[in-house]
Amino acid sequence: MLDRLFRSQGPNVDLHCHSVVSDGTLAPTDLVERAHRNGVHVLALTDHDEVSGLADAQARAAEIGLRFVPGVEVSVTWGGETIHIVGLRIDYRDPGLIAGLERTRTGRDGRAHEIAASLAGAGIPDAYEGALKYAGNPELISRSHFARYIVETGTCETVDEVFRRFLVEGKPGFVPHRWAKLPDAVGWIRAAGGVAVMAHPGRYRLSDLCMDEMLREFVDAGGQAIEVVSGSHTPEQYGEYAAVAQRFGLAASRGSDFHGPGESRHDLGSLPPLPKSLTPVWHDWPEAAAPERR
Repeated sequence: MLDRLFRSQGPNVDLHCHSVVSDGTLAPTDLVERAHRNGVHVLALTDHDEVSGLADAQARAAEIGLRFVPGVEVSVTWGGETIHIVGLRIDYRDPGLIAGLERTRTGRDGRAHEIAASLAGAGIPDAYEGALKYAGNPELISRSHFARYIVETGTCETVDEVFRRFLVEGKPGFVPHRWAKLPDAVGWIRAAGGVAVMAHPGRYRLSDLCMDEMLREFVDAGGQAIEVVSGSHTPEQYGEYAAVAQRFGLAASRGSDFHGPGESRHDLGSLPPLPKSLTPVWHDWPEAAAPERR
């Protein structure tokens, strides 16, 4: 049945999701199994600034017959804004990539203590210890982990509410951090044999002029694709970023940005397909080729 759907509609590709290794809630193997149950044909695990979950995910995908693409999501600072660059089909053992990601992770713990101190001033004590309970990897403690703890305290009902009230710029728990530079992140991905993708551009608080400047820098650095159909985009933004992809000559990617059941807008593999006018980033990948007829 899935092979027939694959041939008639193209592969169900999800190239952006997170496990407990960064700020997701599922183990890498559980994430792979959920994607398989949901009818995903090709999956990329793209944890934030970390690749240590990829070997387990890849091995489990091979066992159950899910085509797997090793990935990562690199945190970048550009124009005072945090930008994310997804790397797909990377060699996750590449020394340059590993060293770059390690440098990017440096400082997260100090930032986490600053967030906790700010939250204590806002009436939420012990937030660092509380967030740490939700962090599968203490090196990657993030705002999402703080948000889950604050929901646990009953201060807010949902993770989204926590972000709105406490963890975005201008709110008590927001602490900025300087990440990698955009050309460096793209360079690490390309040197590791990967494809660099601009993640969920609709999330960034950039003017049209700044967005164009950032994308020109991204392309000049070797960026090759942009997320068009994303779990972080509204349906209206699909069309908007389809036009951006065409204007900059970028391939298009599709990804749920799934973090966990009940927490994400879209489940794995549940997004609509890319507009047919676009070139999918996976158009020439062997992982996305139709199964041979028997």
